[in-house]
Amino acid sequence: MTSARRGGVAGEEQTSPGRPAGTAEPADDRLARELLDGLAEAVVTTDGAGVVTLVNAMAAELLPELSPGVDLAGCPVPALAGAVRDGAGTFDTEHHGRRLRGVRRGLAGGHCAWYVRDATEEQARTEALAAERSRTAFLARAGSRLGLSLHRDQTLHAAVTLPVPYLADAAVVVHRPIPPAEDKPHWIRYATDDPGPVTGVAGWRAAESVPGLIEALAGEPTEPNPWLDAELADLAEVLPAGFGRPGTVLISPMRSAGGPAGALVLVRRPERAGFDLRETELAREFAARAGAALAAAELYGEQAHLARVLQNSLLPPDLPPLPGMTLAGGYRAAGDGLRIGGDFYDLFPTADGGLFAVGDVCGKGVGAAVLTGRVRQSLQTLRLVEQRPRELMVLLNRALLDAPDAARRAQFTTLLLGALGREPDGGLLVRVAGGGHSDPLVVRIDGRVEPVTVGGMPVGALTAARFVEAEARLAPGDLLVAYTDGVTEARGGPTGLEMFGDTRLRQALAAGAGLPPAALIDRLLALVDEWLDGQVHDDIAMLVVAAGWPDRSGGAGHRRLAR
Repeated sequence: MTSARRGGVAGEEQTSPGRPAGTAEPADDRLARELLDGLAEAVVTTDGAGVVTLVNAMAAELLPELSPGVDLAGCPVPALAGAVRDGAGTFDTEHHGRRLRGVRRGLAGGHCAWYVRDATEEQARTEALAAERSRTAFLARAGSRLGLSLHRDQTLHAAVTLPVPYLADAAVVVHRPIPPAEDKPHWIRYATDDPGPVTGVAGWRAAESVPGLIEALAGEPTEPNPWLDAELADLAEVLPAGFGRPGTVLISPMRSAGGPAGALVLVRRPERAGFDLRETELAREFAARAGAALAAAELYGEQAHLARVLQNSLLPPDLPPLPGMTLAGGYRAAGDGLRIGGDFYDLFPTADGGLFAVGDVCGKGVGAAVLTGRVRQSLQTLRLVEQRPRELMVLLNRALLDAPDAARRAQFTTLLLGALGREPDGGLLVRVAGGGHSDPLVVRIDGRVEPVTVGGMPVGALTAARFVEAEARLAPGDLLVAYTDGVTEARGGPTGLEMFGDTRLRQALAAGAGLPPAALIDRLLALVDEWLDGQVHDDIAMLVVAAGWPDRSGGAGHRRLAR
């Protein structure tokens, strides 16, 4: 037996670093053997011919096929034998269920030693870390896709495409449609061979035949369980043609705070391994996120539909045609997300002509839009009993103050109410009542701009509010321009803080004399946009009335809605 040096075998004298050169250490074969057997690595030494000369205890455990006298190049450990024949310095292999990694080191006299360590646990930790990173990346990607989708169909597409092929060979989301569709389970599927998601309708009988599907659709808080080799004949209806018999099926409820949103069915082919515990937990987590996203998309869809309905009811109306006159309106809300605000205009036909309103309620956004709707609805009703502008404004003031929550709201509106009457010469007689609003302007055909002074107090602010009425006559080609202060108070210009102002407005109107009402509206909005240069602005509403204008821009009732 030889003594060990650097994990190898030596039979000659050795010099200790602590001894003078030339002083020999006593050889102790038993001590060397004990040292080798105490190593956590397997040690196999060979002579110059590649024949095994020594195997320590760990080598006997990990490589029981090796013993002294075995030719290593032909040993029954293929990876090691191949490394010896190829002259390689390492090998990495699975052997007897263990992961072994070996390194070759040369020894004196042509001998060599192989150091082999058991890397099974290290490999398992590495694989577990990689798997966890993969799962985390999948959930992050899924969360991003699901979170960015606020439309129901897009969310359903994401819910079935994301798990394939990472979690399954086919994914099916079974869900109930949005009313008024028939209350039958609908499904959407995506499989590895599908060019895109496929949709369909399943009967309740087919749903009941799939174990756990009805429970999942009911949102029962049970753990998802795989069914191996289950009898799922009716499931074939939703699988691609040629998919074959499902190997493993995992059904998870898609729960959300508002109740069950659907069920996620993951299907694997028979040749693929079943769902382990971690994959089951991952599928459950994904199904929960998909359910929450689907519920959010449905809620968003309902709110968006409601918003569209309310928005359309609060937007300025299409102006009705009035004989002998042309009208055009322009409107722009302050917010980017909503097309509704606190400025408004309206027009009601009468026996003698028409009645128009232009106003600016206190506040902005949805709250102002709600008050706008109340004012417009009140005018719509009150005009049936009173069409004189000042008297109608008195009635509106009382109606707003008599509202149940008027004191708490403390909201009011500035307002212009005007009655339009045709005259024998083709002109118009305009009687305008003012309720604290900017005076309307008359633009004569020759470019002169004249205010119609009305003044008055805001409507809905005081019980004893006073309102003023004035008259103006429009000859053919003259224009009456009513507007809200969003025009004159638009801040921009060179400093970004200067208001557009009355002077610029009058200059713009004078320059636009002779234009049709709709063209003048477009011109004013373009000038205000240029002045703002993209800055935040207040609500804007404008109404232009012309006497007997030729129909060159859409005719009476033309409306311009600037968004």
